[in-house]
Amino acid sequence: MSTATATLQNYRHSPRKVRVVANFVRGKKVDVAIQSLKFLDKKAGLPLKCLIESAVSNAKNLNIDISNLFIKEIRVDGGSILYRRLPASRGRAHPMRKRTSHISVVLEPRVESAKSVKSVKSDSKTKTASKKESKAKIDNS
Repeated sequence: MSTATATLQNYRHSPRKVRVVANFVRGKKVDVAIQSLKFLDKKAGLPLKCLIESAVSNAKNLNIDISNLFIKEIRVDGGSILYRRLPASRGRAHPMRKRTSHISVVLEPRVESAKSVKSVKSDSKTKTASKKESKAKIDNS
């Protein structure tokens, strides 16, 4: 099965906050995920929407049918940490950790299950059989 991927490195937002948005869209169809991220009131929503759109563009370049793509995997890992100091009283300094995130998205086309394919085939056989029977009834009368 072919997949399309996209990554965002060193996004200047903490992984804990980005994972909330990533869990919101995990497993959804791409068009539903993009539509829901458009109206989500989180700072990480816009970069994730752009990242998913980038993965869809990569899928087009790989000649993957984009009509039934879904988010197979979305992973948020911690990136590099910027260490800063905040001045405190009596000449001391408190540490500040400005965290970054690495985000990766994997898209895959959803395949119909074998049961539904068999039922479609059996339905088409019964339809052709019923058409033949109805033609025979018309010819006999």
